Amino acid sequence: MKLVYKYTSTRLLGLVAVFAVAALNLDCAQAQAAAAKPAPRKAAAAVAKPKAPPAATAIIWRGDRATERGFVADLVKQYELSKLGKVTMQPFSTISGIDAVHEGGADIAGSARPAMPGRSEETGMTFYPVAWDALVPITSPKNPVNNVTLQELYEIYLGRMTSWKDLGGADEPINLYAVAGPLDGVEYSLRELLYHRGDQAVSVPRLYLNTVKLEDGITIDPHGLGFTTWSAVYANKAIKILSVEGSSASTASIADGSYPLYSVLYLASRDDGKNREATEKFIKYASSDAGKAIIRKHQLLPYDDAPDLVAKRDQRVAFVDAHISAAPVETPKRVSAPNATADYLLRTQPNSLEAQAAKQRAAQAAADKKAAQAADKSN
Repeated sequence: MKLVYKYTSTRLLGLVAVFAVAALNLDCAQAQAAAAKPAPRKAAAAVAKPKAPPAATAIIWRGDRATERGFVADLVKQYELSKLGKVTMQPFSTISGIDAVHEGGADIAGSARPAMPGRSEETGMTFYPVAWDALVPITSPKNPVNNVTLQELYEIYLGRMTSWKDLGGADEPINLYAVAGPLDGVEYSLRELLYHRGDQAVSVPRLYLNTVKLEDGITIDPHGLGFTTWSAVYANKAIKILSVEGSSASTASIADGSYPLYSVLYLASRDDGKNREATEKFIKYASSDAGKAIIRKHQLLPYDDAPDLVAKRDQRVAFVDAHISAAPVETPKRVSAPNATADYLLRTQPNSLEAQAAKQRAAQAAADKKAAQAADKSN
């Protein structure tokens, strides 16, 4: 029995030793595996997305139809397609654009004339010349007259020449058209050239809101005569463009100054405008290569492309003066419809001094007419 017990005890001790070694080996293997296993990664910090650039400041352009059709409409379209900024267009009239910029209601004005000296609403503003255009007399294609002289224009607008017969046409009255708004760009520039006064009173019985409406009227009136810009009607087959002193308007005749009534289209802004940076950006775009390409597409000449025209200013003035035998200019018999002018101003800028003055002139004209009628009855 002792032998058996001894044998059994020894066998048990051996089994215990085997299990102990196996356990030790398992612990070592688990330790090695744990050491080889990579440490868990810390959660990655959220990557900050780059901030989107601030939206470009939207600006407002307001002005006449001459600059709108001449280059502004296409310029704004390309400016926005190029994602350079946003421009809201408000085409109406020269004076409404200039006054809106002065009052802070718009950022840029479109004008077919330069600043008017001494007008308080235009002080503190810069008029940037953008393109060369031309002032052109227009009539119906049914009218046989093809040319008009500077002297004839001078007399027609003062009411001293009233028949197409005086111009070599039919014995029919000249139905003279003009824009009703005061200090309109086209009208101002024309009168400055003819009379050296942009606000010269003229004899025009047919007044329109803008040059677009004026052109529409001309197309259906074989005896009509009015002025607009070359860029607006050069391709309009429903309108005849008259030559002036035998010279026809064209990009070439504007560039060399041979057409005497060339003119400038402007963008104007306040020197202290609230959106000054965005305004300057758009104005600079107008004189960029992209802007000039748009200007040329409309038969205009970029201002920088014809520096000689600036130098020829005095020469041009002398030419016009030499072709006009100027009798003393008096207030025409038929002054531009005071009621129409007053109505226009009271609707567009009712609180302006111009509106109140026009209202007084209209009232005075009505009183004078009434008094004249009363005098006729008494006689």
